[in-house]
Amino acid sequence: MTAIERNSLLAGGFGWMLDSFDVTLYAMVLASLMRDLGIGKSTGGLLGSLTLLASAAGGVIFGFVADRIGRSRSLSTSIVIYSVATAACGFASSVAMLAIFRVILGLGMGGEWTAGAALVAETWLAEHRGKALGLMQSTWAIGGMLAAGVAWAILPRWGWRGVFFVGVLPALMALWIQRRVPEPEIWKKHELTAGSSARVPLRVLWRKDIRWNGLLATAMNTFSMIGYWGLFTWIPAYFSLPVSQGGRGLSIAETYSWLLIIGAGQWLGYVLFGFAADSFGRRRTYFAYLFVAAVLAPVYGFVQRPALLLVLGPIVAFFGTGFFSGFGAIASELFPTEIRGTAMGLSYNAGRGISAIAPFMIGRLANRFGLGHSFFFLGASFLIAACLTLALPETRGKQLE
Repeated sequence: MTAIERNSLLAGGFGWMLDSFDVTLYAMVLASLMRDLGIGKSTGGLLGSLTLLASAAGGVIFGFVADRIGRSRSLSTSIVIYSVATAACGFASSVAMLAIFRVILGLGMGGEWTAGAALVAETWLAEHRGKALGLMQSTWAIGGMLAAGVAWAILPRWGWRGVFFVGVLPALMALWIQRRVPEPEIWKKHELTAGSSARVPLRVLWRKDIRWNGLLATAMNTFSMIGYWGLFTWIPAYFSLPVSQGGRGLSIAETYSWLLIIGAGQWLGYVLFGFAADSFGRRRTYFAYLFVAAVLAPVYGFVQRPALLLVLGPIVAFFGTGFFSGFGAIASELFPTEIRGTAMGLSYNAGRGISAIAPFMIGRLANRFGLGHSFFFLGASFLIAACLTLALPETRGKQLE
C-alpha cells in the first residue's frame, strides 16, 4: 500500500465501522426501549425502518455532494451528522423525539457509505479494489461487536440513554480525515478538466449503456438488503425476548456473547468476499453468498437450542452479510467518474430505502406467526437477489477511466 491508499482505506473503514457502531446501538437496546417507552414490535421495527429510509435519502444527497465537493469532505461531514444524532437519541423522552433523531442519524449513515466507497474505489488499483472494499466493508462487523460490548458494559448500569451518549465519539474521526486524507487523483483530474461549470446532468444515468445495469444492480441490492436488515435488526431481540414472545430467552450476557461471535463471522465473510471477488469474479461470488444465505436464514428461525444458535450464528452472518463487500466494487466499475458518486449513492440507497420496510414487516409477521417463522420471508428475499446477480455483467479487473 502507498500512504494515500492506506489512509483512504483507514478513512473509509473507520468511518464505516463507527457508522455500524452508532446504528447497531439501536438493535442492542431495542428490547429495553420496547419496555421503557411501552412500544410494541411493530413500532420498534418502524423506528428501524425510518432510519433506513433516511439513510437512503442521505446516500443520494451525499452522492450528489461527493461528486461536487469531493469524497473526503463528504465523508467527514456525514460522520459528524450520524455521531451527533446518535447522542441526541439519549435525550429522547417520547417515540416521536426518538424517531426524529433516528431520521437525522440515517441521513449521515447513508452519506458515509457513498463517500467512503467512492474514495476507496478511486484510490486503489483494479486488481486489489475488491480486497480493499472488502476490508472496508468488514469494519461494519467490528463496529457491531463494539456496539455489543458497549451495550453489555453500559446498559445494566446507565440504561439505554447512556449507551446512546457514547455514540458521539466517532465525530472525532472527522478531524483526522480532514487533515490526512486527500481527494482521489482521478476525481481531482476530472474537476480540473471539466471545471466547475461543466456539471454532469442527472439524465446521464438514463443513458443506454448505464441504465439497464444500474437498474439491475439496484434491484439486486434491494432484495439482498431486505434480507439483511430484516434479519440482523431483529436477531438481538430474537435472542433476548422470552420464549412466550417468540424469542429464545437468552440472558443479557449470553445475548451479547453470541453477538460477538456472530460479529466474527460477519468480519470473515466481508474480508473473504473481497479476495474471492478479485480471484473468481464479482458475479459468481455474489451468487454463492446470497444463495447460501437464502437457505440458512429460514433454518436459523427454527433453532431452539442455545448451542445450535451459537454454532450456526457466525455461518449465517458470514453469508448473510459478507455479500455487502461486493457492491462498492461492482457499482464503482459500472459507472463513469463524473457521475460515480451520484450513481453509487442512488443505486445503493434506493435499495436501502425500499428495504426499510424489512424491520417493520418482520415485526408485523412476528406478531402473527412468531419471530423465527418470519425469517422465511427473508430467505425468499435473499434467493431473489441471488438470481438477479446472474444478469449483471462481470466487471473484475476493470480500470477506472
